[in-house]
Amino acid sequence: MTDLPASDLTRQRKRETAGMLLGLVGVLVFAATLPMTRLALPWLSPGFLTFGRAVLAGLIALAVLLILKRPIPQKNHRLPLVIAALGLVFGFPGFSALGLQTVPAGHGGVIVGILPLATAVAGCLLTGDRPSALFWIAGVAGAALVVVFALTKSGGSISIGHLWLLAAIVVCAIGYAYSARLSGFMPGWEVISWALVISLPATIPLTFLSLPADPDMVPVKAWAAFAYLGLMSMYLGFFAWNAGLAMGGVARVSQVQLIQGFVTIGIAALFLGEPLELTTLAFAAAVAFVVLLGRKAPITRKSD
Repeated sequence: MTDLPASDLTRQRKRETAGMLLGLVGVLVFAATLPMTRLALPWLSPGFLTFGRAVLAGLIALAVLLILKRPIPQKNHRLPLVIAALGLVFGFPGFSALGLQTVPAGHGGVIVGILPLATAVAGCLLTGDRPSALFWIAGVAGAALVVVFALTKSGGSISIGHLWLLAAIVVCAIGYAYSARLSGFMPGWEVISWALVISLPATIPLTFLSLPADPDMVPVKAWAAFAYLGLMSMYLGFFAWNAGLAMGGVARVSQVQLIQGFVTIGIAALFLGEPLELTTLAFAAAVAFVVLLGRKAPITRKSD
């Protein structure tokens, strides 16, 4: 039972509800990332999709930071920001785009569904926390499910596309772990903003080097997908997600992420015409279950 007055309890519940809704918005934004990448790939190269969307998001982030007059990160925060940028700005977008050249977006959604658990593993390795046996069992089970799924969809051998997606998960998990650590010193949206801004000296020239040979031949739907990746997946989605976590609580709101794989499969079916396969849905459900199991497993903090 809570000792809060009725009025305070009502406000708290409204805040938690708002947090859940914002978290859901963030999940829906991120769930469309793989389908939008797959949609743009026939006309825009993996390099342009990686660097171009980072420039689009980075310029917006720079404007936001300047308007809000945010201070430059302290020296001891700059290396973690670089590591986060390598994972989130360069690694995940680049590796996932390479993987989605040959792997359907719905299949990618199942594989990337293990990302929350991979992030927890990376976070524990970074902080020195000691997870319980149940946590590691869930982690091994999740990895095994992803490998079995990849083997099932590749005729008994893991394809290069699946390997790219697995690499995307590893670097993204590391990027998220460092971002989470930095979020203890600055808001989450500011972490991704600075990661994008410090990447601009590299992403701007790389974008020009990877421009399509004839931009006029790129259809509107490909440019729309590119705009979505830059504006939403790379930047604004983090605003909704991080605000939701802050308002509704990490433990509660993060559970919404369990539906992301299913939403990705649905969006891929709707926009790309990918079939809704029973095995894909079954593996997505199994991955969601082990992620939930891993999140509920106790972890002994280093300071305990």
